[in-house]
Amino acid sequence: MPDASDEIVLVTPVWNDAARFAAYGPELAAALASAKLPLRWVIADDGSSADERVRLVALLADFSRVYPKVILHHANAHRGKGSIVREAWALVPDAAWYAFVDADGSVSARDMIGLLRAAADARKSVMGIRRPTTSTPVAMGPWRGIAHRGYRWLVHAWLGLSCEDPQCGAKVILGNDYRRVVHELRENGFAFDSELLVRLVKADCEWREIPVGWTQKKGGKIRPLLDAWGMIAALWRLH
Repeated sequence: MPDASDEIVLVTPVWNDAARFAAYGPELAAALASAKLPLRWVIADDGSSADERVRLVALLADFSRVYPKVILHHANAHRGKGSIVREAWALVPDAAWYAFVDADGSVSARDMIGLLRAAADARKSVMGIRRPTTSTPVAMGPWRGIAHRGYRWLVHAWLGLSCEDPQCGAKVILGNDYRRVVHELRENGFAFDSELLVRLVKADCEWREIPVGWTQKKGGKIRPLLDAWGMIAALWRLH
């Protein structure tokens, strides 16, 4: 992939999740084609099974007919969301913007495009947050809601991070800001978001927080109770 200093690099991390991505991908491809942004879309496979890789190749062919500036990048092993997002962003080391959106479609393509435009207008990083408003409804199951609020409290208490929703799966980072902190990033799993925000704060980087609609999808990779301990341990390491 050629370097492009004026580009936005949007990563969609995927791990054995082709079925849900098949539902969301066409929506995102159509939105990107309509938006006409200087954007390269990277579908980043975090070490999926062989069958899943075949499905992703077929999806790539479908999406590229709608939005040609898309590639599929395969990691050589499964390491976690943080690892694959950083690996995909590194494909364009001098991009103007780095962004990611989860593959399950919990954040709509329309809202993701809104974040990208807001970042460009403000010339600063933008974080999507799950705040219910009349235009951004949030649908979250009870156990997911408990885990979400508990994790957010720990992030505030242990890390002193004031972000309203550090784990929302839609973020746009100013390229120069990311390059200031990338060498300090170590978390490979779901705590990657929190580590990224902490490093940005310590580097005196600013961001805007913008509400997005969010709908919990079936078949998610996060298990609120079982995965909580690993995420708590990651926060303690950051603390």
